Amino acid sequence: MTEIRLVGTAHVSQKSVEEVRSAIEEFLPDIVGVELDRGRFISLTQETAEPSVAEILKGGNFGQLLVQWVLTYIQQRIGAETGVKPGSEMIAAIEEAEAHQKPVALIDRDIRITLARFWGKMGVWEKIKLVGALIYSLVSVEGEKIDVDEFTDQDVVSAAMVEFRKFSPRGAQALIDERDAYLAHQVLMLTGRYERVLAVVGAGHIQGVQRYLDAPETLPPLPTLTAGVKSLPWAKIIGAAVTLLFLLLIAAIAFSGVGIDVLLTALLYWIVINGVLSAVFTLAAGGHPLSAATAFAVSWLTSLNPLLAAGWFAAIVEAKIRKPVAGEFRQIIEAETFTEMRRIPLFRVVLVAALANVGSTLGTIAYFLFIFPILGIDPTVVIADGFSNMLQMILGLF
Repeated sequence: MTEIRLVGTAHVSQKSVEEVRSAIEEFLPDIVGVELDRGRFISLTQETAEPSVAEILKGGNFGQLLVQWVLTYIQQRIGAETGVKPGSEMIAAIEEAEAHQKPVALIDRDIRITLARFWGKMGVWEKIKLVGALIYSLVSVEGEKIDVDEFTDQDVVSAAMVEFRKFSPRGAQALIDERDAYLAHQVLMLTGRYERVLAVVGAGHIQGVQRYLDAPETLPPLPTLTAGVKSLPWAKIIGAAVTLLFLLLIAAIAFSGVGIDVLLTALLYWIVINGVLSAVFTLAAGGHPLSAATAFAVSWLTSLNPLLAAGWFAAIVEAKIRKPVAGEFRQIIEAETFTEMRRIPLFRVVLVAALANVGSTLGTIAYFLFIFPILGIDPTVVIADGFSNMLQMILGLF
């Protein structure tokens, strides 16, 4: 019968590094499993090719990319405080296994799948709260003293998991529960070939993985843990709804009889409100004035097309001006301060893309909330008269 030992770690703790080495030395496993996927293993152990700016812009997942960078930055800052590089305990496990001439198994799910499922499962409100928490963390992590060794105390870890589940139930499912199951699957696969298996995982996964190891029949099927998240394309649906609502609103104003000047004013304010907010947010991201001007020029149109985004165009202009170069992806990951991170052209390009889109979205919301007060007309009268006149015209054609 295979003997399994789990070692719970904190990813920026010297204590965890020492515990991993001691566990391997004492347990003498036939194989060591580490909580890494192939991509992160290569990133930790060797130089990797970085995605080009064109590939990043083509991907379009600017929000996800910023979240990943900020999370990495926070981990780097904590690591800097403790003097331990993030992932050191995994490197220690790999080195110790190699020293004992034992194989290493990569037992974690592909980080791209995890991030995609994490982002895809969260609701809009969960994403807003996450962004707010990350912004707060960027400020609070500077100079705050953190006892990293508490991150391996199961009472502390359990309390943190409970709080995270309250904060983001669906996010916790993708980030914690699914990976507990995936890690358990991978460990159990090793038991058929090795008599002594040691698995190095984050302390937050210990209880979940052990629960599945004790009752393997409760494990969800492995394919369900790696499949894409099936959900309605809300961004396209909302975009199409906005387009339809705007066209109906303009048609109602046009047929209501309030006058061509009111119609033209309504169209002008669509351009101005969308454009100004998109441009302001581009500048807030540190974007070049030409990038802001681009966001202003296109946001009125991109708000009507769910397949386009003002941030894409602003980012293209920003990239041509800032000219990001090879190596900046790693510079972002290794930045010691957020100010330093913002100075890196590639980060500025992605931030411009994300915030220009936020500005354009807020501009669209603001337009529908304030257009009738701005025009000084009663919406109920205009809409009722407009649709009534349109209906009469349509009936007249038949």
